[in-house]
Amino acid sequence: MALGARRKRRELRTLAAPFTIAAPAGARIRDRLRLSSADEHVLTLLGGHLGHHARVDLAERVRIGSVPVKDNRRAERKRALTKVSSSRWAGAITRANEDQFQLSLRCLFDERASLRRAIAKIGKRVAVACGQRVGGVRGYRDRAERAQKQSRLRVLTARLVEVEARIEAGHPAIVVGGRRLAKTRHSLVDAGLTEPEWRERWEATRMFLTADGESGAPHGNYTITVDPADGSLTIVLPEPLRHLANAPRGRYRLAAKVTFTHRRDEWLDRITTSQAVRYDITRDPVRGRWYLDASWSTAKDALPTPDELAATGARLLAVDLNADHLAACVVDAHGNPVGEPVTVRTELTGPASQRDGRLRAAISELIGLAKANGCTGLAIENLGFDDARATGRETMGRGKRGKTFRRTVAGLPTARFRERLRGMAYHAGLVVIAVDPAYTSRWGARHWQEPLQQQSKTTVTGHHAASVAIGRRALGHGIRRRPGVTAHDQRIVVRRATGQTVPRPRARGTTSPPRTTGTPHQGDRTCWDRSDQLVLFPASKTVRETPGARRPASGPVHGELANTGQLA
Repeated sequence: MALGARRKRRELRTLAAPFTIAAPAGARIRDRLRLSSADEHVLTLLGGHLGHHARVDLAERVRIGSVPVKDNRRAERKRALTKVSSSRWAGAITRANEDQFQLSLRCLFDERASLRRAIAKIGKRVAVACGQRVGGVRGYRDRAERAQKQSRLRVLTARLVEVEARIEAGHPAIVVGGRRLAKTRHSLVDAGLTEPEWRERWEATRMFLTADGESGAPHGNYTITVDPADGSLTIVLPEPLRHLANAPRGRYRLAAKVTFTHRRDEWLDRITTSQAVRYDITRDPVRGRWYLDASWSTAKDALPTPDELAATGARLLAVDLNADHLAACVVDAHGNPVGEPVTVRTELTGPASQRDGRLRAAISELIGLAKANGCTGLAIENLGFDDARATGRETMGRGKRGKTFRRTVAGLPTARFRERLRGMAYHAGLVVIAVDPAYTSRWGARHWQEPLQQQSKTTVTGHHAASVAIGRRALGHGIRRRPGVTAHDQRIVVRRATGQTVPRPRARGTTSPPRTTGTPHQGDRTCWDRSDQLVLFPASKTVRETPGARRPASGPVHGELANTGQLA
């Protein structure tokens, strides 16, 4: 075969440097409100009144479009809202609407990027004849599939034109209450809901009961105030609802008491010193419960970088995220696996609340393992399937097998796992390092699955080997193992270490580079043959072995520097 006709060798992807995931920027806690019927009636009226005016202001903000901050007319809109509520309620409404508008714009940009990726991928394959391959691009299998993809391409192009028009005009589509719940109204039978049940959920999600905190205000919030002495909760009513007040200065005091058991000390430290605390009152119509959420910002701590952790000789618990379990392994400062690999089951099925609880339980088990093994932090992959999900069948297979694989990818809680792990690990005093996921599974299975199985009594999978690769990359070591690495039993297996765990050159005086079986000896030392370099002290060829005599150990002995091949 001619050289030009040979397939070009695929270049390796450029690896991104590992980085430390930042600490959480805030805290949020929740407590249940056990309300009386009178309290529920007042909160329903208050949430409906403020929610109506919040939606009016949001529509006005969307009409203004994408403009600089100074031109969004927030002061003018706030004065109009103050007449029907109060100055503080109006400030919270305009701030929340601005955040919602900016978030919707970012979603439009993400959708445009996703559509462009899908259109480009399908367009390349449509341009190639069926069953052929041109320049590494494979055409579709038959004409029927190609016609279907052409139709799909037209649909995506039309959607892209609409999205680009919305971005140009600065008018994102926002549905207060959720687009999914709005569409459920047209299929109540399939959703198993009656119209009153749907209406109850719709109105509950469209209420607005959010009060921003103020530093210097009584207990950190003037609009919604929680007294730490007795746990009483008071709310400032807007002007049209002042006739419902049962406390001085147009306030309504609820009969329910607030306790906040989780992170109560932090909450008390803030409200006793009058630092800002934001409160959100929400209603769960399915359970028939009311909740109060308290949130505040936290100071940004400077966490150690991966290089700083590696310099201190820290251990890491490397974790490989999978669809139904977490594969973990402890990695020491030199990149060597320590102890038995661990499998943590997740079972992320069922309702969203159950999935979140099981994920938290799995993360708690990981944190316990990290502390039990003296680890300073955890290493995970910086996973993201945006590109793969955008192109779908074009990159993740087709048919039954491809559909199963796409469902598996869609079920991976990549973002939720990273956010939950970041917060829980930070409060446990652990650092989380994210690494590039390229080739961790492939190289881990090739270089580390067999050595792990040799030193483990349990079954070692490729996911456990991938976790070792993740931990080594987080510490700055290479994943691949050099040939001739020390095996699980140095007295039996004829191999010797070559310093595969030391990725950076270290000063050792006039030491020579590592010697392996594939490189001839360069220097003034005695070496008769390349094969003799397998042993530290080769026997002389002129000396015959005595029958029954014990041969010297062929592996490295104490005192040898494994990374240099010299004696200490």
